[in-house]
Amino acid sequence: MSPSVPSPPRRVARILRTSLFAQVACALVLGIVVGKLWPDVATDLQPLGDGFTRLIKTVISPLVFCVVVVGIAKAGDLKAFGRIGLKALIWFEVASTLALLIGLLAANVVQPGSGMNVDPSTLDTSAVDAKTGGGSLPSTTEFVLNALPTSFIGAFAENALLQVLLLACLVGAALLHLGHTKVPQVLPAIEQAQEIIFAVVGFIMRLAPLAVFGAMAVLVGQYGLGVMKTYAKLIILCYAAAALFIALLSVALRMVTGLSLWKFLRYIREEMLLALGTASTESVMPRVMQKLRKAGARDDAVGLVLPTGYSFNLDGASLYLSIGTLFIAQAVGVDLSLSQQITVILVLMLTSKGMAGIPGSAFLALSATASSLGAIPAGAVALLLGVDRIMDSMRVVTNLLGNCVAVFAVSRWEGALDQERAKKVLDGELGSAPEAADDADRAGKVASPVVAEDAATEAVTVVEGDAATAVPGQDGPPSVEATAKEAAPKAG
Repeated sequence: MSPSVPSPPRRVARILRTSLFAQVACALVLGIVVGKLWPDVATDLQPLGDGFTRLIKTVISPLVFCVVVVGIAKAGDLKAFGRIGLKALIWFEVASTLALLIGLLAANVVQPGSGMNVDPSTLDTSAVDAKTGGGSLPSTTEFVLNALPTSFIGAFAENALLQVLLLACLVGAALLHLGHTKVPQVLPAIEQAQEIIFAVVGFIMRLAPLAVFGAMAVLVGQYGLGVMKTYAKLIILCYAAAALFIALLSVALRMVTGLSLWKFLRYIREEMLLALGTASTESVMPRVMQKLRKAGARDDAVGLVLPTGYSFNLDGASLYLSIGTLFIAQAVGVDLSLSQQITVILVLMLTSKGMAGIPGSAFLALSATASSLGAIPAGAVALLLGVDRIMDSMRVVTNLLGNCVAVFAVSRWEGALDQERAKKVLDGELGSAPEAADDADRAGKVASPVVAEDAATEAVTVVEGDAATAVPGQDGPPSVEATAKEAAPKAG
């Protein structure tokens, strides 16, 4: 007798119950509908998105600390960690400079601001001050000093990722120096804390659909869809330039690692949709770190490259800044010479670094660039107030993909990438962590309790992408039953 086929409503209900991607996609659509039909109600939903982002931010710093410390300790080579950092900075500079050049070229060809003939004196610059909170971008000296913590706890309390990274490097180096014999309980404790944090992230992610619903409702309710008509040329140009840059990233990833960016995009589709809905890459950092580790990137590479990229590799922001600068100049009737455009690139190469976490950082960078040229009125950046939030989606996607590609490329460059495992994960050939845990439970029925516990730990570790247990060229994780049999003589 053939098994009964679930009815379409039941299949839909099951998908909505089990798929985070489906839940977030529905929340996205509902948010747009509510924002369009009831804009006054939509503006009151801001706490949904803000609350979710706050919860995620509470676990980012301790998670980065644990991943980096464990990565250094397991790699056993602090020099390798330094090489990873240096290669990451080189990649970041090349990628962000390429993004700036693409944006500048696109704005010169399309000229999105030509014919607007805006009088800068008619613009309300107070709105820019409200957006930036009267702040300013840090100077180079201030940026370096701000990366140095004044207290151990303060770095975590302020969510200063660069400070947390520095502390993690110091602790990891101390563990290597002392050796596991002098501090045998420290590294296992940090590993266990890391697993607890990932579990907390799993709990928080259940609120992701609510966050996306609230954020999208506020966006549509506050700005409406009419702004897209006014700035259609600029919006289309920015998104087209981002698509070109992502295509180049895809080619670079294929050449360096042999991996497909499109398969990776499918692999992180839930995180990408969440980032789009909340207009924040921070909201998905913990999950993306976990998935990169599962996809064969070593812990130390993931722990260093991804968080550092959040400050040094803002490719989407670089595209937007270069296009926005020329848009403003064209809108107010200023024709920038080649030398002035080169100055734009040089200034943005500096001002685009360290923008993460600064309110209105894009406007601060644009104002600094306009002031350095002396030809564009600084108040003209107010022209972008109405469209800035629409650009968040472009910036989020480009920034996130740019940093993930950097993790894979630098890992491959340093020999810290299990390519076979990465291909199998992106092709969907390897199971998930819950499946491995089930295997471990089954192994426990035929092995002693101690052996079963060890086998369960081994299974979860392999699926998490731990480089210490991953074997290049091996077809998937080793079976738990085989692990239990090998360990049985020792247990006896």
